Amino acid sequence: MTINFIHIMRKTFLLCVACALSMLASAQLLEIVSTQQLSTPTNEAFKVAGFSPKGDYLLLTNDVNSGLIHYDITTGAITPITDSDGAGWAVQISQDGQEIVYRERYMNADQTLRNNIMQYTIKAQKKSVIAKGQRDLSKLASVNLNSNVTINGDLHMVLTQGNKTTVLTPNGVDEAYNWASLSPDGTKILYYVSGKGCYTCDLHGRDIHYIALDCRAPQWYNNHIIVGMHDEDNGKWMTASAIVAYNMQGDKQILVNKENMAVYPYTANGKIAFSTIYGEIYLMNVK
Repeated sequence: MTINFIHIMRKTFLLCVACALSMLASAQLLEIVSTQQLSTPTNEAFKVAGFSPKGDYLLLTNDVNSGLIHYDITTGAITPITDSDGAGWAVQISQDGQEIVYRERYMNADQTLRNNIMQYTIKAQKKSVIAKGQRDLSKLASVNLNSNVTINGDLHMVLTQGNKTTVLTPNGVDEAYNWASLSPDGTKILYYVSGKGCYTCDLHGRDIHYIALDCRAPQWYNNHIIVGMHDEDNGKWMTASAIVAYNMQGDKQILVNKENMAVYPYTANGKIAFSTIYGEIYLMNVK
């Protein structure tokens, strides 16, 4: 009973603080309509690995990106997809939400990490192999028929447009790139440079625009606003983490206070899903 009480109080505190701080922030970019904790198995900890474009389901994984499950937001039904190592990292979802592409990571005979690129069909609940023994994840882009951007084994961005792929390093070839994604209108790339911060550029790797340092794991909310996490650590482990929103002018809004240890937001159709380091999953409706 004590554990349940603490759990409920933590959830209530999160909701109150998130709403209060969004009103007190220097810029209110988004209006929080509601925030709720989603029901997941009580003996398991999850984090969000993907959000369908229609906002009707989440993909969940564990804290080390092993395994992948389908979570129906309306019913709360959970469907396991795979328990493979690395499956929860850089998952891709088709625009209609019916196809998921993910990796199954393994150690090769020559002691190098390799990936089998897998495709899962939601309706049929079937999976198939797209490519075997891949070093990087550029073939994850195959789920989308038009354009997509991924990160290769050299931590450079790879833009896929139809059958054409282009490696992009807008901030230099010696930088490590992460969390790359296309804007909803397909004209800009959002990405994070390790130690440098969050940026956007055009599809040629030019017109570079700096957003902020404290916006890791950035996601497009729309063409003008991004959502990410502002996490802090003491050199050993995470000590605080907030969910934040930025516009292209650098105005910032705190959506969830850093004391709540909220991490890895994903956005879709007026919703923001995120997890905490405690393995809880939350869904925020905004406008």
